[in-house]
Amino acid sequence: MDYLPLFADLRQRPVLVVGGGEVAARKILLLQRAGAEVRVVARRLSPELELQARSGRIQWLGEIFSPAMLDGVFLVIAATNDPVLNAEVYAAADRRQILANVVDDQPKCSFIFPSIVDRSPIMIAISSGGKAPVLARILREKLESLLPAFLGPMADMAGAFRERVKQHVSSMGGRRRFWERALNGRFASLVAQGQLESAQDELERELIAPAEQGGEVALVGAGPGDAGLLTLRALQLMQQADVVLYDFLVSDEVLELVRRDAERICVGKRAGDFCMPQEEINRRLIDHALQGKRVVRLKGGDPFIFGRGGEELQAVAAAGIAFQVVPGVTAAAGATAYAGIPLTHRDHAQSVTFITGHARRGGGSLDWPALAAGRQTLAIYMGIMKAADISRQLILHGRAPDTPVAVISRGTRADQQVFTGTLEQLDTLAQQASTPALLVIGEVVTLHDEIAWFGAQQLAAHRRATLVNLA
Repeated sequence: MDYLPLFADLRQRPVLVVGGGEVAARKILLLQRAGAEVRVVARRLSPELELQARSGRIQWLGEIFSPAMLDGVFLVIAATNDPVLNAEVYAAADRRQILANVVDDQPKCSFIFPSIVDRSPIMIAISSGGKAPVLARILREKLESLLPAFLGPMADMAGAFRERVKQHVSSMGGRRRFWERALNGRFASLVAQGQLESAQDELERELIAPAEQGGEVALVGAGPGDAGLLTLRALQLMQQADVVLYDFLVSDEVLELVRRDAERICVGKRAGDFCMPQEEINRRLIDHALQGKRVVRLKGGDPFIFGRGGEELQAVAAAGIAFQVVPGVTAAAGATAYAGIPLTHRDHAQSVTFITGHARRGGGSLDWPALAAGRQTLAIYMGIMKAADISRQLILHGRAPDTPVAVISRGTRADQQVFTGTLEQLDTLAQQASTPALLVIGEVVTLHDEIAWFGAQQLAAHRRATLVNLA
């Protein structure tokens, strides 16, 4: 161990910073967040630090460093581009046994700054002992994505409740079990949802009459395929899940991020393939939650856009089970963005309409005259099998046969394909595409040739193939 990890209390303690540039300003900001009283020595101050000196937030001692400035100082940081001065500061601090840090000069550091994950009061510090700071930063970024923002408020609430727990639970083991139940149960879920008063009430209930641990259902949007489009909250819940019910539309890359020992149940949801009846899906969500399990219902795209998420939560709510919802990037937004097709554009479309090509039987017909109006974009989900009818109805109701269209197959994934043509060619284009696929109708499709960016070489090849196929 090259350095002993410590968390120092700097509140109202004097700290000296030698240097007044951008690097010094970054260190000062960190010190101020810890409550330190910052003193600065520098030939000149950056505009930001000069403003702080005028407002009294920092104390500017002067332009020239002298060892006497270290008297009464808790620690010192040297952040100048003068190696001689930096060495002088370090030597003077070392003689006084004051902790010193010379920025980017590890041998002249009696303390170093770690990479920090801040979920105050929860703090995580990562250090490579000055040997590989970029590696420490990369590790911090990974932890940032895994640790939810609500850890801080949850720790604050737990801290405020500790004395109550001590009064009611005499043994240390009993207190530990209480907190394990609370921090892994309903209390934690309520804090995550921002329901702090209800979370406080849950702690009170758990303390007075510990209840059998109940389960919960999280309805999570998995996005259109690229795992990089998952939200942080989705990833966190997937890592905590005991059971995951997922659709075919959820990509393998996303499923790889599910907790390894979670039970995975495929429920289908794709035309022409196995599909579990909706009533059975609802029943399984409820049954697993009633067993006290953390259940994630993982749905492609966004669960509230043509995903029956509302129907599933109605069943969960009727059963009295706690639930939460995590939105996802819907296919219309994700697939078109990766294809270089903006859904709206001042020159081409002032509105966008999301449509499903697979409606419930007896659910009514579409308003074709409204959909056929110009200067709008139509994004049609699950429309491959109805492409011929969609094309015919739109043309019949006034949309021009040469209106630009695109069929985006497996959008945002490595094997994404984009087929472009005109409205009268929509069925031919759709027959070339593998599912899942999105139909896009409108003048914005013409921008695909200009701003397509994802898999550009593949897209160029597909454009050439499309021209040959339609010739």
